Amino acid sequence: MVAIENQNQSQAAVAVAAEAVPAPASRIPREARRLLHELAAAWADVADCRALEVVPLKGAMTNEVYQARWLTAGPAGQKEEPRAEREVRKVLVRIYGDGVDLFFDREDEVRTFECMSRHGQGPRLLGRFPNGRVEEFIHARTLSAADLRDPEISALVASKLREFHNLDMPGPKSVLIWDRLRNWLRTAKSLCPPEEAKEFRLDSLENQITALENECSGDYQWIGFCHNDLQYGNIMIDEETNVLTIIDYEYASFNPVAYDIANHFCEMAADYHSSKPHILDYSRYPDVDEQKRFVKTYLNISGEEPDAEVVENLLQSIEKHTLASHLVWGLWGIISDHVNDIDFDYKEYARQRFEQYWHKSAILTS
Repeated sequence: MVAIENQNQSQAAVAVAAEAVPAPASRIPREARRLLHELAAAWADVADCRALEVVPLKGAMTNEVYQARWLTAGPAGQKEEPRAEREVRKVLVRIYGDGVDLFFDREDEVRTFECMSRHGQGPRLLGRFPNGRVEEFIHARTLSAADLRDPEISALVASKLREFHNLDMPGPKSVLIWDRLRNWLRTAKSLCPPEEAKEFRLDSLENQITALENECSGDYQWIGFCHNDLQYGNIMIDEETNVLTIIDYEYASFNPVAYDIANHFCEMAADYHSSKPHILDYSRYPDVDEQKRFVKTYLNISGEEPDAEVVENLLQSIEKHTLASHLVWGLWGIISDHVNDIDFDYKEYARQRFEQYWHKSAILTS
């Protein structure tokens, strides 16, 4: 999951020196501060590599994320501009959260990150430290929850997602979702006390996963490289060019593209920057017309109207894969509640995802 910069800047930047670091920059490890100092010292436009400013970024549910920045120097011989008018050099600092190794392999994720950079699909990796990394800061706006319902932006997302799915990425092209579900189920069972396991009906989920895999595997399986976490905070837009960038590939893998689209639709119920970020509002789930419009745009790569049967088949497959999305993030919430200390009500989030799973499962099987 992602973080975005506090739009109203209510959390002021904290000026720090490499050797004296007050909060919140004290959360940045010494090795990361050393790396930042080395990077800034190598950039000719940075006025003072020791005059680091740190801004915490909001909305992270897996990692801690910060913007690090330095004031830039003007051309030699030119009178220095007032501080408020000077440009800044920015990077993004990502500190890995606790327990993430239960969800994915960090080395695999870094390899994906580097490969995506080579494809021109995301930020560049600037350096690594023991429990995190420094990335290029993308000068674009992170989407909001409301943006996903904007027809023009939704069309851009559909086209970008098709491009993403067609990326030629290394590694086996096999579907990961079902193994991931079974692995996360085992982890959740190992962490939950008996009363919690009973509340979430964990003992029944193995059979549910098998039945769902059989049901979905009966459809035509269009496999692509999927993001698997395409919520609004993982999409950025350059408002001058309308070019989108998809970021944060921690959960990315090959999967049915219907699953990735289904997961994106489910994420329309979320607003991770509200006063209650764990609360989901499924009245915001896209209606039939919105789903069809998205799928038609996704399929329309030649400028011609996609075949109606192809559209309908993909929509039906997406509907089934919403169940897998609810199981994935329900289990993620249970595990995170036991291993992560980020201020987010993981258990309530999991409860809502499982409620939706059982509700939708009853409808689809009736």
